[in-house]
Amino acid sequence: MALEIERKFRVIHDAWRSHVTHSVEMRQGYLTQEVGKASVRVRLEGEQANLNIKAAVTGSARAEYEYAIPADEARELLATLCVGRIEKIRHYVPAGPDLSWEIDEFLSDNAGLIVAEIELPRVDQPFDKPQWLGRELTEERRWYNHYLALHPYNRWPDADRA
Repeated sequence: MALEIERKFRVIHDAWRSHVTHSVEMRQGYLTQEVGKASVRVRLEGEQANLNIKAAVTGSARAEYEYAIPADEARELLATLCVGRIEKIRHYVPAGPDLSWEIDEFLSDNAGLIVAEIELPRVDQPFDKPQWLGRELTEERRWYNHYLALHPYNRWPDADRA
């Protein structure tokens, strides 16, 4: 089984920007509205496209399967079959010799939200937490992309954005 081990945090200031090695625009949409056993996503990263299936559980470790698909098919799926969409710029920041922060700067209906994720080789893998990280979001479903696609951040009450 393919396993993704990932931790997610709020970003509280812009000090990370001077460390970005590269960035890519992403558009993604979900083929399932209700959260059942899995979320099914189509993602377009520049001209690369993938179909992704993730176990619909919260936490740092979950099953994940990803398959390359033609970019034109991804654009068609995003335009016709997806029930929720996200636009973002993903920035990459080194986090040590073999780790990298993926910092998602959301656009459109989720503009203003910036979240950092780090993929780890083990659940108990130690990593340095830069000072620009805020609180951890790993265990909170409302900060997951699938939820944000269906319930955009800019429509949340102010009290829920903290």
